[in-house]
Amino acid sequence: MTDDRGSGREKLQAAVRAALGYWNSFWRLLREQLNKNIYTRVIFTNVMVFAVGLVALMILSSFVVKQTTYELAEEELLDKAKRVNYAFSELTDALWGTPFAEHTNGQAQERQDFIKFLADIYDTRITIFDKEGTISDTSARQEVGPGSKVEDDFLKALNEDEITIVRTGGRETGRLSLAAVVPMDNDQESSQDWILLEGGAVNLDFTLNRLYLAQVISGAVILLALIVSSIYLATNISRPLSRLATSIGDIGNGSSVLKIEERSLDEINTLSQQLSKLEQKVQKIQSESHKMEEDRSRLFAEISHELRTPLTSVQGFIEAIRDGMVQDQAIFDRYLDTIHQQTAHITRLVDDILALNRLESGAVTIEKLPVDLTALARGVVSSMEDAARSKNNSLRLDIKAENAVMLGDADRMEQIIRNLIKNAINATENGTIRVGVEAGPDQVLLTVKDNGTGISSEDLPHIWDRFFRVKTQRGDNIREKGTGLGLVIVKKLVHLQNGKIEVASQLGQGTTFIVSFPPYNQG
Repeated sequence: MTDDRGSGREKLQAAVRAALGYWNSFWRLLREQLNKNIYTRVIFTNVMVFAVGLVALMILSSFVVKQTTYELAEEELLDKAKRVNYAFSELTDALWGTPFAEHTNGQAQERQDFIKFLADIYDTRITIFDKEGTISDTSARQEVGPGSKVEDDFLKALNEDEITIVRTGGRETGRLSLAAVVPMDNDQESSQDWILLEGGAVNLDFTLNRLYLAQVISGAVILLALIVSSIYLATNISRPLSRLATSIGDIGNGSSVLKIEERSLDEINTLSQQLSKLEQKVQKIQSESHKMEEDRSRLFAEISHELRTPLTSVQGFIEAIRDGMVQDQAIFDRYLDTIHQQTAHITRLVDDILALNRLESGAVTIEKLPVDLTALARGVVSSMEDAARSKNNSLRLDIKAENAVMLGDADRMEQIIRNLIKNAINATENGTIRVGVEAGPDQVLLTVKDNGTGISSEDLPHIWDRFFRVKTQRGDNIREKGTGLGLVIVKKLVHLQNGKIEVASQLGQGTTFIVSFPPYNQG
């Protein structure tokens, strides 16, 4: 017996696990289909909502119909009870005034005929009983024997002041039955009888079946219309989204332009507009990336070209010395001097390239503090007088404001002034270089002016380009040959300190650089 119970328990557990497994598989498949696309989600959601709503409507309508039918039946039975009670109250003769045990056969028959007459008129079963529930008369005497009593439910509903409606469930049919318990009006104070009107079971099956049939048919029609409208709605939503998805996929290949349909929904139009802006940004980024790649390639080519010339020269001189081709000491010394100069030029070029790379990558930190431009310019000019005299130039300082304070980085400002003066020295021989500082209400000005070779109108727009050198500076003298990056670095440093730089030059008459910064009191 114990083994049988254990085996049965195991089989039950296995069946439960199998049922749970099938349910999980069904639920997983249902979720996969629901999340597959807009079509299935919209249609499935609408059908499920409709089905739940239809079931709820059927339950609610069934409840309402039942309650309404019961209330109507109660009102009808109550009206019948009042009429029957009135009919009994009109008969105050000896027919109802004597006790049941004292009735003669004729009186009993008359009472029976009267009760049966009323029962047939009002289509009810009428029973007369006393307070103890003992039945004295009934319209169905053949179903009641002597001493029979009414059910306890009716005795609990006795009320001497008003008619009471009692709901009872049919034991055989399971349907709800209605009965009315009525206090009988008569002139006898010693006895109190009651009238029981049983209306029979309330039959709702036919009504409910017709109601359900009408709801199912109308629900099927509505469901069909709902499916059609859901497909139409899902199509109108998914079609532009599919086109947008295709366009977005083409954007990655750089061969798509988003098109917005005029009749699309507002949300689709908004999404399309945002994607159009995104596409423009992507195209801009791609263009900038392409430009950066071109600039990088050009930069490598320029660096290679700039380094190749001095390295070739150095290699040639070193090979000549190594092969013993240079016997004269003066020529040997000149070769060594040239190698030293070319090596110094390569070092300056590499340093400038690294400095420019740090500026363009944002690795240079500018500490903006109050800087006295007058004191700074005076110090730089003093330190570069020897370099100016080496080319028979005079370096002068024109101070028009003793308090020219701007907000910037002192080290970077010194680098700007030094680079501009160095360019002026390289472009001038036997001339004058003037460094001026002045302050106004809106700006602080730094000017570096020379009367050297000047720059032609053709070359002037290109002086800010990397590795560009004006033609007058392309000579054999390496001391006068710069790297072509000094002005690019100067311009970057000026902009990092919220300044502006301008240049004016005429060929053969000199060049003037004007650098302006906002004064400290406005910064």
